[in-house]
Amino acid sequence: MAVDPNGTSFDDLGPRGAPVVALIHGLGLTRDTWAAQLGPLTEHYRVVNYDLGGHGQTALPQGHITLSSFSEQLRALLDHLDIETCAAVGFSLGGMINRRLAMDHPSRVSSLAILNSPHERGDEAQRLVEERAAASAAGGPGATIDATIERWFTAEYRASARPMIDNVRNWVLANDHEAYAKARMVLAQGVVELIRPEPPIIKPTLVMTCENDSGSTPAMSHAIASEIPGSQTIIVPGVQHLGLLEQPEAFTQPLLKFLEEVTP
Repeated sequence: MAVDPNGTSFDDLGPRGAPVVALIHGLGLTRDTWAAQLGPLTEHYRVVNYDLGGHGQTALPQGHITLSSFSEQLRALLDHLDIETCAAVGFSLGGMINRRLAMDHPSRVSSLAILNSPHERGDEAQRLVEERAAASAAGGPGATIDATIERWFTAEYRASARPMIDNVRNWVLANDHEAYAKARMVLAQGVVELIRPEPPIIKPTLVMTCENDSGSTPAMSHAIASEIPGSQTIIVPGVQHLGLLEQPEAFTQPLLKFLEEVTP
């Protein structure tokens, strides 16, 4: 692990000189989200895996937290590492951050993988997301953790008492209450600035989600893909929001195939 001048904790793995893949985890999680993908990715790519501001081992963000402030965190990390461009792979909030980076700094992004990431919501869904964000502000991450775990993992997986569920619970509960609440509001409200981007994102893009992800639905993934010319969409059957952890291979192999296709 290393830390950049802005307090971002990161791992810089894989062969130097190889194409770069940046991994961006989701709300409340840490860079350990990507543990199952690191081995396969680092066989062929230089992988930058980092903790978002206020998450994991990264310092608390200063000032107002926005989607752009999260994307600027990644841009600054790339600058620190003298990396000109990367394939930006984002999960959930991370899939909003990489889109924002591609909109603000298109030269820094060679391709995008947008995993289980939200998009335009209906009025009722938007209301529920903002209510959950407000509950986090009132009671911290623990206020909604049980409902969150139920939305993220299938009942069968939860019943098996998998250690991964304990890991996720601990990651979320370790977050600073105020920073978590602010980041959750970014997740709730930030999609508005990503809808029908102008100018459009024109990077090679893979969009994935899970069949039963209630917050980042298949319809949302198809909508994201419809706004990015030439993008691919994959829907993983049977799992919920954290299918990435419940069935990691269902994401690893399509991601590797996509990167192989679009990497010079």
